[in-house]
Amino acid sequence: MKKVMIIYGTRPEAVKVAPLIKALQSSEVLEPVVVSTGQHREMLDQVNAWFGITPDLDLKVFQHGATLSELSARILTGLPPILDEVRPDAVVVQGDTTTVAIAAIACFYHGIPVVHLEAGLRSGNIHSPFPEEANRKLAGQVAALHLAPTTTSRDNLLREAVDPASIAVVGNTVIDALHWTAQQEVAFSDDRIAHLAEQEGDVVLLTSHRRENLGDPMRRIGQAIAQLADERPGTSFVFPVHKNPKIRAEILPILHPYPNVIVCEPLDYAEFVHVQKLAKVILTDSGGVQEEAPSLGKPVLVLRENTERPEAVDAGTVRLIGTDTTAIVEATSKLLDDPEAHRRMSQAVNPYGDGRAAERSVAAIAELLGVGARLPEFVPHH
Repeated sequence: MKKVMIIYGTRPEAVKVAPLIKALQSSEVLEPVVVSTGQHREMLDQVNAWFGITPDLDLKVFQHGATLSELSARILTGLPPILDEVRPDAVVVQGDTTTVAIAAIACFYHGIPVVHLEAGLRSGNIHSPFPEEANRKLAGQVAALHLAPTTTSRDNLLREAVDPASIAVVGNTVIDALHWTAQQEVAFSDDRIAHLAEQEGDVVLLTSHRRENLGDPMRRIGQAIAQLADERPGTSFVFPVHKNPKIRAEILPILHPYPNVIVCEPLDYAEFVHVQKLAKVILTDSGGVQEEAPSLGKPVLVLRENTERPEAVDAGTVRLIGTDTTAIVEATSKLLDDPEAHRRMSQAVNPYGDGRAAERSVAAIAELLGVGARLPEFVPHH
């Protein structure tokens, strides 16, 4: 058995590695060793519990208020003893967090092949999203195997002169996780959300947490939701608000007066998937939501000026609208009022996956380690 170490630290990573860990656990030639850096503490533990995953090792790097440099230093000094002890044949990192970039560099220094899951996403601007664009490029520089979710991601890597033989287009494991979670029964911890499932009226879901949206953009988003809530008393707006006190200070006072805006604590992964199922329209600056919502047939309006996930924009399931108050109000109103506009966005194909990304990823890792062969690549069905 070849040992494959999976290193992750945040909630989005946990969701996306869960299907891969499950698939590795069923493999006859590969054995997973699960390492959590604990970059997001509470949120990470929730996801592990939902998928029934218990990390074998935990670096416990999380500290309130730590800078990116401090976090990086803790990961870079905490990992080597674990790599020396376990001696994995390959290490998988997922996505574009600080955990990904620093773990990839540590493994490179140890001569251990790095497998980058969700490789090849690019916005084209090293400063946006920050620090994610740099993190994924850094990981890509040292990766031995690039598990690209889409052909667009593969093409980005080819433009950077990555060896074509080291790239496998597998789809995105987030869709594997979503398919499984959407089929499970979920009880909402917040009564106000539980009631939404039983009542008439549209539901609009909002999430916003990106650093580049702090300040004026966040206030403009708040003002747009306030205007929509005022104009549409029969529509419910659900806003699971990030723990960041700066976000709360800027947006909550604007939304406080509106009884049809449900502001709640961050939802656990399973509840969040089921709120997406309830929503008619989703407003977000999150990358993961741009991937998940199309599988649930939900139009997504992205509160950003650029995105490293252009496939959904091209497919018509996602629209970039930025953070201008008027633009947000107009785009949201059109989807709520115009059934044809809503239908066009909700029936588009999901370009990100078919629920078999983990299976293809395991096969590609097995090939890398000389104990298997790849499967045919993921192709979205139009």
